[in-house]
Amino acid sequence: MTACTHLDQITVTQLPEAVAGCEDCLASGGEWLHLRICLGCGHVGCCDDSPNRHATAHGRSSGHALIRSLEPGEEWCWCFVDEVGMVIPEIQGHTRIPPSPMLS
Repeated sequence: MTACTHLDQITVTQLPEAVAGCEDCLASGGEWLHLRICLGCGHVGCCDDSPNRHATAHGRSSGHALIRSLEPGEEWCWCFVDEVGMVIPEIQGHTRIPPSPMLS
């Protein structure tokens, strides 16, 4: 079984109370579907089903390996490098997110 070898890179263990949306989409006028947070620095990006795939782009450009879903009811994390999903119980909190502009 594949295991994530990047858990030592987690610096975000408390999720923000609320976010405004995908940081890059908000800056560029883009639209997102689902939101992910980088567990290395807290950058909020959009999922791979969004047109610009900002969470993956951030992971590649920054070298930060781990993201967590910010969607209500989802607690999964993903390691881009090891290509493995997991739940990391040390990540606490729930984040209020705006509705997806792609669903309006």
